[in-house]
Amino acid sequence: MSSVPVETGTRIDELLAPWKGARREALIPILQEVQEACGYLPQKAIVRVSRHLDLPTSKVYGVATFYNQFRFQPPGRNQILVCRGTACHVKGSAAVLEAICDELQIRPGQTTRDGMFSVDVVACIGACGLAPVISINGAFFAGVTPEGVPAILESFRQKEAARA
Repeated sequence: MSSVPVETGTRIDELLAPWKGARREALIPILQEVQEACGYLPQKAIVRVSRHLDLPTSKVYGVATFYNQFRFQPPGRNQILVCRGTACHVKGSAAVLEAICDELQIRPGQTTRDGMFSVDVVACIGACGLAPVISINGAFFAGVTPEGVPAILESFRQKEAARA
């Protein structure tokens, strides 16, 4: 994901150009392309997509909010994925998710005010034998406990402070 700034609609218009004459059936692939380019679905993009497909903005927003793959805030510099698959669920990933959200004061799908962290829930990371598992920027943490969450997050805070 490249996170292209969207100060103007130019980038969005470039993404929509190949979809000339597209109708409602192209909505999801278009939203996926916009999110891939921008890192999220800015309000300006929702409006431009609705105009391009001649759909009410409420319909475009309704589809985008129905699918949890779409986000409406820029992702954090550290993207946390919490596995909620069966093995992780049985081993306590709900409590891990709650600890992360409490520590960061955000909910899944949100980004911290400072832009450092975002949290998302995934159906399965594919590391069931290591449950419960979280991933931060592609690095996996196995056997995570709610008590271990603050130390994991602090390590990312320290890495970012060292780069500053």
